[in-house]
Amino acid sequence: MMKRLSVLLLFLTLCAVRLEAQSCQMGSLNQISFQQYSSATIQTTGSVSVSCSSGTAYSIALSAGASGSTTQRTMYCGSCTPTKLIYQLFSNASYTINWGNIPGTDTVPGTGTGSSQTFTIYAQMPALQYFFANGYGGNYTDLVTVTIVCSTCTSISGNNQQLNVHLQQTASGCGITANNLNFGNYSGAQLTATTTISVGCSGNTPYNVGLNQGTWGGASVTTREMTGPGGAGLGYALYRNSGYSANWGNTVGTDTAAGNGNNAIQSLTVYGLIPAGQSVPMGSYTDTIIATLTY
Repeated sequence: MMKRLSVLLLFLTLCAVRLEAQSCQMGSLNQISFQQYSSATIQTTGSVSVSCSSGTAYSIALSAGASGSTTQRTMYCGSCTPTKLIYQLFSNASYTINWGNIPGTDTVPGTGTGSSQTFTIYAQMPALQYFFANGYGGNYTDLVTVTIVCSTCTSISGNNQQLNVHLQQTASGCGITANNLNFGNYSGAQLTATTTISVGCSGNTPYNVGLNQGTWGGASVTTREMTGPGGAGLGYALYRNSGYSANWGNTVGTDTAAGNGNNAIQSLTVYGLIPAGQSVPMGSYTDTIIATLTY
C-alpha cells in the first residue's frame, strides 16, 4: 500500500508597521506675579503652553523651587523682614490640588493634539504668615522649573524652562483663617461645640469679624440651618460668648466680633449650639459659613 504524507506549508508574512515619531515642545510661560501681600490670603495665576504630536501622552511637572518642597514652596528676599514667605501652586481653580513633580501622583497629564495646549497654574499665598507694620517692602522671588515628562517621546524641545514667581510688595494689613466646627452626634438633647477663628493685624489696626447666614435658602444670621439627607434641615446657632447669648452675625457694630491688631495672631472662639427637641433623619448634616474680616 502506498501512503502519502501531505505537508501544509504555512507562509507567514510579517508586515512592518511604522510608528510615527512622538515629540513635544515647550511653548510660552506666563510668569506668576503676586501684587501685594498684607497677611490676607491672595491668589493669582500663571500658565504654561505645550505642543505635542497628536496622541502623545505626557505630563507637566513643576519643581519645588528653592525650598525643596512642592507642597510648601518659598519665595526669598535677602534684604526683607521676614526673609521668606510661603506660597503654593495648584492645578485647579479651587486651589485644592497640589501641582508637583511626581508623574502619576501630582503632575498634570495631557494628550497631544498637534496644536498648542495651555495649562493654567493657580498660585496662592496663605494668610497669617507675617504682619507688616512699616510701609512697603518686597521683591520676594523664586524660580520653579517646568518640565514636560514623556516616556514615548523621541524628542522634547525647549524643556526645563524657568517660571519666575514674584511678590511685588508687602503692606500693613490683616489676615484671617478659620477652623471647622464639629458638633459630633446629635440625639435630640441640646448640643454645644466650639471652634476658633484666627485673626492677625498690624499693630493698632481695629477690625471686625462677621459670620454670614450659611447656605440654606431660608437662613438668616439668627436662623441658621444645616442640611442633611433628602434636604432635611437641622437648626443651629452661632454665638460670640460662652453664655450663648450674643448672636454672631455680619453687621459691623451690631453683631460682629471686634478687636484691635497687635502684630500677633489673635484667636476668636465661635460658640455653636443645636437646640434640643429636633426630630430629623439620621445622617450627616453640614453648612458652610463665610467669615469676613473688615478693617
